[in-house]
Amino acid sequence: MTASANDCEGASSDGRAVDSAFWSPAAHLRLWPIAVAGLVADLWSKHWAFTALDIEGGRPIIEHFARFQRSLNTGALFGLGKGWTPLFIAASVLALAFVMYLFAQSGRERWSLHVALGLVLAGALGNLHDRIFVIADVVEYTDKQGRVRPLECGIINEQQSTDKYLALGNYPEGKKLIFINRDQVIRRWQQGVVRDFIKMEPRIPLWGGRHIEVWPWVYNIADVLLVVGVAILLFNFWRERRAAHALPHREETSATRDKPDS
Repeated sequence: MTASANDCEGASSDGRAVDSAFWSPAAHLRLWPIAVAGLVADLWSKHWAFTALDIEGGRPIIEHFARFQRSLNTGALFGLGKGWTPLFIAASVLALAFVMYLFAQSGRERWSLHVALGLVLAGALGNLHDRIFVIADVVEYTDKQGRVRPLECGIINEQQSTDKYLALGNYPEGKKLIFINRDQVIRRWQQGVVRDFIKMEPRIPLWGGRHIEVWPWVYNIADVLLVVGVAILLFNFWRERRAAHALPHREETSATRDKPDS
């Protein structure tokens, strides 16, 4: 008994052939090399940043425009949602499953969609890796005026800590200590954090010598891959929607043109 072409393509529940990218080697060659290359670039750049960059000074990329600046992020994309790591891990796993669902449902010739899914896959895996494997001490405390300070992340140095002060060093070396009065500590815990290291510097001047940063968040390669991938996905969905709306109009125009004169 010989196999038909439909056997190689898979079949839907009603027996029709499914032209799915899942069964196309060419589609997989668009998805996985981009995902792997993006993931390697993200993890390598994070490792470089946290071993080669000085914790305080950083390093200029383009003078007065962008610089390398180390930062540990307890939140999600661009620092949003600090402290919700378990939720972000679950969301990342769901996002990865959704990426594979979109890939399996896409046509085998949808190369731009496959590229976009590869970028999203790389970005999601890069930050998911950090949230699972990059564990830091997190301290929340108040200042002298009783205001809650932003979370401080690093490695607690037990040898330098005292009964009065908690010594928190930078990740991963534990050096460049800051000392936090234990009476001001609200809580301390360990959690997975994301390593960020790219900072934009342009500022918009305001009155009184004040200013506002154009882009206040520190980010990484994974964030860039996610943003670019999602942008391409949205463009693909917009183009599909536009084509779907245009199809009935074209069919109506064609039917009117082909209708015989009475």
